[in-house]
Amino acid sequence: YGVLYCTSLLLYYPLFISFLFSFLFSFSVLSSPGEIAIRVFRACTELGIRTVAVYSEEDRGQMHRQKADEAYLIGKSLPPVAAYLHIPDIIKVAKENGVDAIHPGYGFLSERSDFAQACVDAGVRFIGPSPETVRKMGDKVEARSLAISAGVPVVPGTDAPISSVGEARVFSETYGFPIIFKAAYGGGGRGMRVVKEYEELEENYHRAYSEALTAFGNGALFVEKFIEKPRHIEVQILGDKYGNIIHLYERDCSIQRRHQKVVEIAPAADLDPHLRDRLTSDSVKLAKQVGYENAGTVEFLVDKHGKHYFIEVNSRLQVEHTVTEEVTDVDLVHAQLRVCEGRSLPELGLTQETIRVNGCAIQCRVTTEDPARGFQPDTGRLEVFRSGEGMGIRLDSASAFPGAVISPHYDSLLVKVIASGKDMSTAAAKMHRALSEFRVRGVKTNIPFLQNVLSNHQFLHSTVDTQFIDENQNLFIMKPVQNRAQKLLHYLGHVMVNGPTTPIPVKAKPSSIDPVIPTVPMGEPSLGFRDVLLREGPEGFAKAVRAHPGLLLMDTTFRDAHQSLLATRVRTHDLKKIAPYVSHSFNNLFSLENWGGATFDVAMRFLYECPWKRLQELRTLVPNVPFQMLLRGANAVGYTNYPDNAVFKFCEVAKENGMDIFRVFDSLNYLPNMILGMEAAGRAGGVVEAAISYTGDVSDPMRQKYSLAYYVKLTEELMKAGTHVLCIKDMAGLLKPESSRILISALRDRYPDVPIHVHTHDTAGAGVAAMLACAEAGADVVDVAVDSMAGMTSQPSMGAMVACTKGTKLDTGIALEKVFDYSEYWEVTRGLYAPFDCTATMKSGNADVYENEIPGGQYTNLHFQAHSMGLGNKFKQVKKSYSEANKLLGDLIKVTPSSKIVGDLAQFMVQNNLTREEVEEKADELSFPLSVVEFLQGHIGIPHGGFPEPFRTRVLKSLPRIEGRPGATLPPLDFDALEAGLRLLHGDDITEEDVMSAAMYPKVFQEYKEFTGSFGPVDCLSTRLFLDGPKIAEEFQVEIERGKTLHIKALAVGDLNKTGQRGVFFELNGQLRSVLVKDNVAMKEMKFHPKALKSVRGQVGAPMPGKVIEVKVEPGQKVEKGQPLCVLSAMKMETVVNSPLTGVVTVIHVNTDTSLEGDDLILEITAEE
Repeated sequence: YGVLYCTSLLLYYPLFISFLFSFLFSFSVLSSPGEIAIRVFRACTELGIRTVAVYSEEDRGQMHRQKADEAYLIGKSLPPVAAYLHIPDIIKVAKENGVDAIHPGYGFLSERSDFAQACVDAGVRFIGPSPETVRKMGDKVEARSLAISAGVPVVPGTDAPISSVGEARVFSETYGFPIIFKAAYGGGGRGMRVVKEYEELEENYHRAYSEALTAFGNGALFVEKFIEKPRHIEVQILGDKYGNIIHLYERDCSIQRRHQKVVEIAPAADLDPHLRDRLTSDSVKLAKQVGYENAGTVEFLVDKHGKHYFIEVNSRLQVEHTVTEEVTDVDLVHAQLRVCEGRSLPELGLTQETIRVNGCAIQCRVTTEDPARGFQPDTGRLEVFRSGEGMGIRLDSASAFPGAVISPHYDSLLVKVIASGKDMSTAAAKMHRALSEFRVRGVKTNIPFLQNVLSNHQFLHSTVDTQFIDENQNLFIMKPVQNRAQKLLHYLGHVMVNGPTTPIPVKAKPSSIDPVIPTVPMGEPSLGFRDVLLREGPEGFAKAVRAHPGLLLMDTTFRDAHQSLLATRVRTHDLKKIAPYVSHSFNNLFSLENWGGATFDVAMRFLYECPWKRLQELRTLVPNVPFQMLLRGANAVGYTNYPDNAVFKFCEVAKENGMDIFRVFDSLNYLPNMILGMEAAGRAGGVVEAAISYTGDVSDPMRQKYSLAYYVKLTEELMKAGTHVLCIKDMAGLLKPESSRILISALRDRYPDVPIHVHTHDTAGAGVAAMLACAEAGADVVDVAVDSMAGMTSQPSMGAMVACTKGTKLDTGIALEKVFDYSEYWEVTRGLYAPFDCTATMKSGNADVYENEIPGGQYTNLHFQAHSMGLGNKFKQVKKSYSEANKLLGDLIKVTPSSKIVGDLAQFMVQNNLTREEVEEKADELSFPLSVVEFLQGHIGIPHGGFPEPFRTRVLKSLPRIEGRPGATLPPLDFDALEAGLRLLHGDDITEEDVMSAAMYPKVFQEYKEFTGSFGPVDCLSTRLFLDGPKIAEEFQVEIERGKTLHIKALAVGDLNKTGQRGVFFELNGQLRSVLVKDNVAMKEMKFHPKALKSVRGQVGAPMPGKVIEVKVEPGQKVEKGQPLCVLSAMKMETVVNSPLTGVVTVIHVNTDTSLEGDDLILEITAEE
């Protein structure tokens, strides 16, 4: 005989009888499509029965279709749920295909007596109780009456379904609160609402009615007194056509959320034997009262006193029937089919005396729900599905396979996992192990929550009630699923489809050649200056440096060199490779500059890695050489002001993570800002190195603003403030040999005991000569970069300084051969960063730096920015405008962030074709870059000589001004509140370092966390893969942690689908994986942003390419000429777009995060009449 399954329908050929016998099965809303269908199919196949499935249009790809021998579409053009409730279509399929019996499964029509009757009327057998029994048991009010007649205790409730909220009020006044609404014609927790007080009554009535109507097609409700904290125990029964009824003992279904079962156990733990007898006896008694046939479940609540109350009969197979099968060894579906065939229970060997319970079984319902969000269902495509298996594990599923689409139309059940063992603890251990083997990617699941339940002491060693989940909120403290491999595939797929995620200044490919790491000796590296620092403290360290006989070097290769040459894009991945060699070969370095400055935010902003992790990992690899960082005084590592406690906390955390020397500077040499940074570094226990930013030319008597006297006086103030080391920070490479001798000699004469450190850039090509002059004049330390990362806008060559001082009193003690090997590594590594290499657009340094005074790193950045903004052929003009912008602003000391302010103004002038005179003339109406406006307000301090007037007044107009140190008036940062907010957003794995990152760069940190949340630990990838992605058919390895290596092969990129996505296919550890990636180009082609027409007054266009970070107006709002309309950001430069006229905003064409090209229409203003 055969079975037809609705959503999964089954047909059988004759087995024991001579006529064709077929069954139709209706899939359950309590199940993913076809889970119970496939369960029935398997039983039919074991009995030699042919099977048929029905399916909705939504379920054409579902597995139950493939498991059946035949499958037919029902409910054409109907929504999925409506299709499975369409009785005429189901009966039509049964009749047209010779189906003789229908199995109702659970859910949908399984407890609808009209469906059972329709089957009978059509001459099709219904596998279950008679239509009359289904009607009686499905009507919970009538079922209560039958239970009372049979002498089974019931919970106080209404005698009939209620028809209004008024009847519910009357019941509550009689029995008091709490009460519970229940759907009269369905179960599974649908249409069920607990009401604890009068004010909640009406709302919950309407919600329960609506749920019941949607789930069962009938919104009728009845009301019961709610039993608080009961155990939910149900008894499995089985009857035949001859009046034989047995029970198969009980199941404990107390672990529920929103009245839906999560974990089921058979038998119930610690159940009193006498209570068990009463429960099973009452179940059989009630079944006999109605002449029950086939499988069913009688459900009870057991209160804390051991009293049991009948609540309902489910006249069908239950989702949790599996645990009963495991402990009794009775196949309930086999029994259903045989009983429908006409066999008696004794014929099947099923008598009460033969039913025995052996061991324990637990079922966990793995669902696509997020417990952290109130079990909110998740939908989407299963990118990965790998189940847990092994001895004692059974899996029942249908839609759980890679590529399956989890629909929003049905219940969220993905797979049922059943674990069996000799006792509860054994079964729980097997279940926990099996769940830990699952890998489900693409949708959220409740697996971490289930693992917490299985580890809970009360669950394992005591009894639980229906309030177990509500009373154990620690169950919701779940270890986040890492999902690292699939996230990395998403990233690689994204790069293969859309190109690099970090902005690429020029069209150049990373080199395909990987660098060779020089041989590193075995064992620990030799002692270095860090050992002196740890032993003797900052003061002893400074004395040791001053007493050192030769010239000491600071290597900038790990920071400023690549900031200057490679746009700060060098990744920790490549720094870690060479770090052990540096530790062993250059132990006598003064320090290794490897952190702070622009590297801090760029690590998160463009490299998507944690700057603190870089510091931690390098510290482990280089234990003997001091680390030095760049601290922007009161600005820490940012471009803005921070509360004082934030700067102090930052230095404290940096020191704890391995930083040694804090090179403290201020972009304006503004003493109050510098002293704050020095105090913060000193209090943290670090070496304080006060850095004077150098500009001008002390050897030129015609340039007196920044004269020798200025620098000597500033040094005096810094010495009073307690610096350990004095630094001259020549950020543009303006020190010539003569000016070097003059400045350093003057400082050495006045302060013979303080170590002097000189930092420079080699933009003009005179860096080595200038540093040798500094050393001859008494400097203790000069900055260098390894040869292949030196020159141009970087630092002077390490090899050159080593060679030029070799055999002299300034001998560095460094072996030149070691420098060669070090340089070779970086020469090849530099090729990996070809898209960022300054030589792509700049072929040499230029002595015109003595005129324009552009800092080394900024010189490179301006060059890149000019090219990216289409101004590459105007770079000479950019440099000239830089000089003019500097004069407009009063001849500033130029180092981040003041150099950025000058650069922003210069590019603004070039972009808008403005001269210095025109800027001064139109100062009161131009939309200046935000950085310029904030500088003039006093946001970064007071420049030497004061602000430029009347330019400042004309730009600011009525805008507020800051007097004194900008951060002095800021309230202290509440770190506890910040951490709490971060934990709320990102989970409990937030560290102290994360809090500091968020304090410095809140938006950048948020975007970094969002990126890594989507794409995983991209810092594990090689640089070529990170930037350019793999080639088709390329095989490679990625070590995600020690001992865990992914073997990946890129297979193919698919065609564009209708949603603008492409499938990208990989082989991961020998298994096929795929990801769907949005094609950004295709998506952009689907929609075009309008351009502002210059001929139309009131159309406001973007003054430059960028992203909208804030819209300051709304449609209908009146605006004045010059009023800020929105803020754009591009390449870390923010520009306020001001209104060109007075009028009313009519249309806004952008939102926050809208990316714009130049002249893209922002909004439209109607001019005031």
